[in-house]
Amino acid sequence: MKYDYFIASRYRNKNIVLDLVNRIRKKNKSVYCFIESKASRKHVGELHEDAEKSISGFEAIPNWRDDSKVKEVFVSDMTSLKNSSNIILLLPSGKSSHIEAGVAYGLSKHLILIGEQKETESLYLIFNEIYSSVDEFIKNIRT
Repeated sequence: MKYDYFIASRYRNKNIVLDLVNRIRKKNKSVYCFIESKASRKHVGELHEDAEKSISGFEAIPNWRDDSKVKEVFVSDMTSLKNSSNIILLLPSGKSSHIEAGVAYGLSKHLILIGEQKETESLYLIFNEIYSSVDEFIKNIRT
């Protein structure tokens, strides 16, 4: 499936991410959300479950490099990233989200940063658009 947007962020930002997803969809745009993905719901946690508890369990998987659940989440996310036109990095974000932004940059995707960046970060020059808030970004989505 092709997506207008792919969201990269921390699983612990679950409520903010899901709010952003819903607001993008109200603009009649398609969006891949890692939290909603079949693989994530199956191996990390369902939408109604506590984000901290869900991600803590996933992060504690022993021998994670060889774990089929981790690989399934990876394939789902990377396939969807490749099939998305715009990649959003929603701050605060962790290592995985930043890696996804780097992959997207390497694939020449249109990159969008949402959130406050307080200090200079030269590699954030990869972003084509920067917004201080979700509200500011939503106002600028072209329908």
